[in-house]
Amino acid sequence: MRLQTATVRHLGATLAWLLPLGLLLFAIVFVPLRILEDEGLPRYRALRAELHQTREANERTRREVLDLQRRVARLRSEPEAIERIARDELGMLRSDEIVFQFGD
Repeated sequence: MRLQTATVRHLGATLAWLLPLGLLLFAIVFVPLRILEDEGLPRYRALRAELHQTREANERTRREVLDLQRRVARLRSEPEAIERIARDELGMLRSDEIVFQFGD
C-alpha cells in the first residue's frame, strides 16, 4: 500500500512540473506558427488595410452626399441656381435672348 502511495505521489509531482512545461513548449511552437500562417498576421494586416481604405471611401462618399444635399437645397430655394444650370450645362436661353456665334 505504501509503495502505491509513493508511486502516486511521484507521478503527481512529475505531472506538476511536466504539464506546465509541456504547455509552455506547445505555446512556444504553436503560437508563432499560427500567427505567421496565411490566416494569421498577414491576413490581419490585409484586413486592417482594407478597413482603412473602406473608411476613407466612406468618408469621401459622406462628403459627396453632403455636397449633393447642399446642391439640392440650393436648387429648391434659389431660382437663379436652376437658371445657371440650365444655361451652363444645358445651353438653354430665354425666349427673348439671341445667340451670336463667332468663328475662331
